[in-house]
Amino acid sequence: MTMTTRYAALLRGINVGGHKKVPMARLRTVLTELGHGDVTTYLQSGNAAFTNASGADEDVLAEELEKAIERHFGFRVDCLVRGGPYLRAVADACPFPAAGLEARQLHVTYFSEPVTPDRFAGLDPAAFLPEEFRLGDRALYLYAPEGLGRSKLAEALARPALTKGVIATTRNWNTVVKLVEMTRD
Repeated sequence: MTMTTRYAALLRGINVGGHKKVPMARLRTVLTELGHGDVTTYLQSGNAAFTNASGADEDVLAEELEKAIERHFGFRVDCLVRGGPYLRAVADACPFPAAGLEARQLHVTYFSEPVTPDRFAGLDPAAFLPEEFRLGDRALYLYAPEGLGRSKLAEALARPALTKGVIATTRNWNTVVKLVEMTRD
C-alpha cells in the first residue's frame, strides 16, 4: 500500500491588483496534471491542498509547481509546499492568544527556510507596540491589532533586507486554520 501525504501549496503574490492572475480552477488542473490527488483550493489568494504519494520532499514539490505555473501562465510565482503536520504544529505553537483575537489581527508568515532572530536585530520592537512579532519554525507570527493593512510592523518586516534570500508568504489566522483543516489526513 502506498502512503500518501496531504500538503498545502502556498502561492506568493497572485491575483493581487489584477497581476499574476491564476484562476483556482486552472491551479487545480495544474496540480492534477502534476500527478497530485484530491486537489482543493481556498480563496483566490493561492492556497491549495493535495495528496502526493511520490515521497518527494516539500522543496521538490514546490519547484515542480513553480515550473508548471510558469509553463501554464507565462510568469514565475514563488511557491511553498508544507505538509499537514507542519501546518498543525505552526498553528499549535502560536505565541499569541489566537482564540481571543480577530483573524485580521493575527498573521503567520511562512518562510522557505529557517530564519534567526539576528535577521531582525536592526528592528526596534518597542517602536511598533502594541504590534508584536515572534519567530517560530520557518514561520513568523504577527500580532497587528489594527489589521495588516494598517500595520507599520508588517511594512517593516517586509523590507527586502529582512526577506533577502528567502521566500516569504503571509496568511491571516482564518487561512492558517483553514490550511490545517484542508491538510488533515
